[in-house]
Amino acid sequence: MSQVRIYQPTKNAMQSGRAKLGGWVLEHEPCAATLADPLMGWIGSDDTRGQVRLGFETRDEAVAFAKRNGLNYTITEPKVRRVKPKDYSANFAYDRIR
Repeated sequence: MSQVRIYQPTKNAMQSGRAKLGGWVLEHEPCAATLADPLMGWIGSDDTRGQVRLGFETRDEAVAFAKRNGLNYTITEPKVRRVKPKDYSANFAYDRIR
């Protein structure tokens, strides 16, 4: 049986907003070592499953797919982002900590 991981990808450095971040990804764990090509120096592998990334709307859909295909899976939960609400007038409050 092959090992897969299910996670919710984070935004990359080129994104400023948080739109389109709700999906879940299922990808195979690498089972072969990467090799450097002696002539060109490119990094490659004999494992073609590492090129496959499947996207799902929800975590339950990804888990159902893994169970249906007999895959061992691990789920990585996303970190919760906490935002402190503040307004512009808080910058000029008298009791503001300097």
